[in-house]
Amino acid sequence: MSDYGVVLLPSTAAALRSEKILLEANVQIRLIPVPRELSSNCGIAVRFAWGEREAVEAALAQARVDYEAIHRL
Repeated sequence: MSDYGVVLLPSTAAALRSEKILLEANVQIRLIPVPRELSSNCGIAVRFAWGEREAVEAALAQARVDYEAIHRL
């Protein structure tokens, strides 16, 4: 997974909820420490293959999960 994105979330609870929602939507994700160059808020981010960005956004929107940003890395 060399071209990937990360979802920045406001809390650990939101990160864990996002993990559950995205796995149920069959999106391969991994919880990772937030890259410090992006944020110092919640210590957990969701990493995903960049090609899955639309699926990630759709699943989170449908579940009404608030997230801070999605970044491509």
